[in-house]
Amino acid sequence: MALDKAAVAHIAALARIRLKEEELEPLAAELSHILTWVEQLAEVDTADAAPMTSVAAMRLPMRDDEVTDGNRRDEILANAPQAVRGFFAVPKVVE
Repeated sequence: MALDKAAVAHIAALARIRLKEEELEPLAAELSHILTWVEQLAEVDTADAAPMTSVAAMRLPMRDDEVTDGNRRDEILANAPQAVRGFFAVPKVVE
């Protein structure tokens, strides 16, 4: 797909990029070259290729899903301005 100066100027305007007139022709050639490479990539048959998330085959380490409280209630409540019966005490905000 070949781009001309008008197409590059339109793309630049949409992207809010200010280009000088002498920059349009070299940029059109460069973008056309990039689009040619993209068209070549589209021709590659990838039907049998498995999708991947990384170039290295790896598994993420898993841990047991256990709920724990850390058993540090007293240490945490020591930082509270006020605690009542093992809970944070806060002013009432709803009547």
